[in-house]
Amino acid sequence: MVATCYILFGSNMVLRQDSGICDKQGIFDLACLYINNRCGRVVQVSSPYESEPWGFETKEWFLNRVIVVETELTPEELLRQLLEIEQELGRERHPEIEGYASRTADLDILYYGERIILTEILTVPHPRLHRRRFALLPMCEVAPDLVHPALGLTQTELLARCPDTLMVRKIEND
Repeated sequence: MVATCYILFGSNMVLRQDSGICDKQGIFDLACLYINNRCGRVVQVSSPYESEPWGFETKEWFLNRVIVVETELTPEELLRQLLEIEQELGRERHPEIEGYASRTADLDILYYGERIILTEILTVPHPRLHRRRFALLPMCEVAPDLVHPALGLTQTELLARCPDTLMVRKIEND
């Protein structure tokens, strides 16, 4: 069975490789390529948005985009693939650091079809989606009328009620 999934991409770092440096947009392009090859068909992407860091302080703002994927993977298989892709794109996790930190790639499952998933390793819809403008703005672009299965509100309604006041701006010349 094919499920339509919404994945949030975020990056506020460059990726240093033997072949050179890859900027945030280049990392996004690689993420889409890897997702399309290993997770399912990328059917749509939002415009790029630049956002202030949420939950921690750093000078580098984030590039955020929503990737819409049609997948036959189970939610757990999709999560495993996304974590592997993050690692291949230079994501380093530091368990000793509490809270959030800068990263080359962050891939979060926002929605997996209309399912509500609560397991030890995965919560879908994303538990903080309704509190983050940087996720809701690109979601409103790709699926404004998609209803949050737990909250019963569309993405547009969630954005209107979102308490987040951090700056998020659409990057026009993509």
